[in-house]
Amino acid sequence: MFVNKRPTGFDKKPYVKRPKFRTASDLTGGTTVEVRNNDVTKALRKLKKKLQADNTLQEARDRQFYTKPSEKRRLAKKAGRNRWLKKQREMDSEWGFSRKRMY
Repeated sequence: MFVNKRPTGFDKKPYVKRPKFRTASDLTGGTTVEVRNNDVTKALRKLKKKLQADNTLQEARDRQFYTKPSEKRRLAKKAGRNRWLKKQREMDSEWGFSRKRMY
């Protein structure tokens, strides 16, 4: 007869010591900007660029209100159509076509 025994000492979770104070990177989720020479405006511009690159601001705007799944699909379809039309415009301008009306 086979008995599956686990070694003793693995039953409990190990104790994890947590830091007393939170650091700036803990509060911001890892996105930090260093302020040099008391130039806060430059630091804000850098922070905005970082947040925009991480898509954090757009996600916060999207989560501000609930959007129904049907509306998400509609917006995704609209965005895809806009991307396609932009690509077509760029290709037309590259090849020298114009979208002027004939009459």
